[in-house]
Amino acid sequence: MLPPEPIPGSMKLRRLLILLILIYCNLGSAIAKPPPPGSTIAPMLEQVLPAVVNISTRTRTKSLRHPLLDDPFFRHFFDIPESRQRQKQSLGSGVIVDAGKGYILTNHHVIEGADEITVTLRDQRQFKAEMVGRDPEVDLALIRIKAGNLTALPIADSDLVRVGDFVVAIGSPFGLGQTVTYGIVSALGRSGLGIEGFENFIQTDASINPGNSGGPLVNMSGELVGINTAIVGPSGGNIGIGFAIPGNMANAIMGHLVQYGEVRRGQLGLATQDLTPELAQAFGLQQRGGAVVARVAQGSAAEQAGIRSGDVIISLNGQPVAGSSDLRNAIGLLRVGTAIELGLLRSGKQLKLRAVIADAQADSRPSAIMGEQLSGAVLGAISDNHPLAGRVDGVQIREVQHGSPAWSAGLRTDDIIESVNRLPVASLDDVAAAVGRSADSLLLNVRRGNASLYILIR
Repeated sequence: MLPPEPIPGSMKLRRLLILLILIYCNLGSAIAKPPPPGSTIAPMLEQVLPAVVNISTRTRTKSLRHPLLDDPFFRHFFDIPESRQRQKQSLGSGVIVDAGKGYILTNHHVIEGADEITVTLRDQRQFKAEMVGRDPEVDLALIRIKAGNLTALPIADSDLVRVGDFVVAIGSPFGLGQTVTYGIVSALGRSGLGIEGFENFIQTDASINPGNSGGPLVNMSGELVGINTAIVGPSGGNIGIGFAIPGNMANAIMGHLVQYGEVRRGQLGLATQDLTPELAQAFGLQQRGGAVVARVAQGSAAEQAGIRSGDVIISLNGQPVAGSSDLRNAIGLLRVGTAIELGLLRSGKQLKLRAVIADAQADSRPSAIMGEQLSGAVLGAISDNHPLAGRVDGVQIREVQHGSPAWSAGLRTDDIIESVNRLPVASLDDVAAAVGRSADSLLLNVRRGNASLYILIR
């Protein structure tokens, strides 16, 4: 018997490549495939579902009618009954995060404007809930019920979530009761969608439909990794693109709400933009990722820390900064007075600077002290989290009291006043000076979103 002929080197290499490809495919399928037939996530869900609640709200509004019908004499003369109230109801979901205190996280839009909030547990017990706090910019709210024998979900470290992780979305879509959908994490750090003021979404293909809002997104260990909040699809229906607020962000916001009933966001007083490859080349940097400081507000915390225009911020407290929105989200979760360390590049050299988060409202002042025409508005420097920060100069309308002269004139919250009587303004002092020089009327050039308009106040 003749010995086998030796296999040519090229053939050996080809067989080796085929073997490696098969191993890779098998490993990939083991990682990416759902659990094999016969397996189940039912035991995990049995632990999780008691922590998921249904939330129903009731809002009372007066029926619109002619003002004459509200005149007491007219109603009495014609025997017209009092104005009727209409009731508006809505449904959503929530998740118990502290069984002892009865804390429930949900979306702000689920309970917005509600006069009455009712929570229904999985065992069909019902409780009236009270508001603890809300954060419209992230679309989170914290409510509380007084009940015993509750089950809470532990909050996972959402920074450890990876694309491809299996997740389960739970809620009450279309008022059908608790419904479970299964999928994977499709993407992380989604922002720039224009859905909320602060965006750092987990994207998932687990079906999310109306009524799922406020419900939990959980991992295979039964831990909360996100709060379901938004859908992208025609007519608000599911097409496999849903978004959840990361658990770490929700946990940080909850700390604010428990302590203050609101989120007291601070700011550094700077405007930034993403470090694009073109900007990196212009700055002579090899750096990938970071936030370029476009402007530093005079007297701000950033100026006091020594930050300059043209600096590139690459880290915050040792954590890398991927871009402008990444920095904005991180600062937006910090409390006023928090000391931070910023890593930055300046002229190609790495620096570390310390700063203290300042109160975003510290530089605001009631406009009544500037003149009666602006009475009812609170003015301030353009805040870091305003969409136009760094893009325009002016003064921001922080608040407007409904029915005030400023409101009646047409001013609204987050408007930017760019000029007063055709004089550009960049600070509160500029506005005060311009108002002081006016006689009876003010002509304001106002920026609202992407639109500009003139408002005349007499």
